[in-house]
Amino acid sequence: MNKAGSFLSKTEIMDAAEQTLRRFGPDKTSVTDVAKLLGVSHGTLYRHFPSKAALREAVTERWLEEQIVVPLDQIVNAPTENALAQLRIYIARLIELKRHYAEQDSEMFKMYADVTMEAAELIQLHIQRIIDQMSILIDRGVQQNRIVQSAETGVLARTIFHATSRFHHPAHAYEWQSASTRQDFDQLWLLLEQGLTASVLK
Repeated sequence: MNKAGSFLSKTEIMDAAEQTLRRFGPDKTSVTDVAKLLGVSHGTLYRHFPSKAALREAVTERWLEEQIVVPLDQIVNAPTENALAQLRIYIARLIELKRHYAEQDSEMFKMYADVTMEAAELIQLHIQRIIDQMSILIDRGVQQNRIVQSAETGVLARTIFHATSRFHHPAHAYEWQSASTRQDFDQLWLLLEQGLTASVLK
């Protein structure tokens, strides 16, 4: 690819960065590698992204949005008469997506894991997106009288997110191959479900 720097968009740079990251891995990829793929000088890229870290964060943010948040939105937006069951499906899908990309898109997943340690603000925004989605499902469950609102909806959603983090946080990826992972999640969900429905079941 050979394109004048003045006509280069951020999207094109991020597309090229993803290609080089998958080819060389996040540790070995440099801004120069991305610039070579685009046929421009590395200085051109710095007009759009002030540093390699900024470029990595932008690519990670887009990847998380497209590969994690958007598919989960489909569950949140699907009509249902049982939002409690839908919440379980949502969490199971979150776990499935993280596990899938850890195995099938390992270089991008590694970059995401690295950025988790380096860019707290970006990751907090991603976590908040997940919590907001869970909050919608919890609100729906309360309206259906399937979930008891024992605390503010956002607090419940955040608690569930952290309670299940072993199954979807990249720091725990090494545990996901364990044969007991599915059983462990099922047992955890039973406890969460009991807490979410305690007053409803009385």
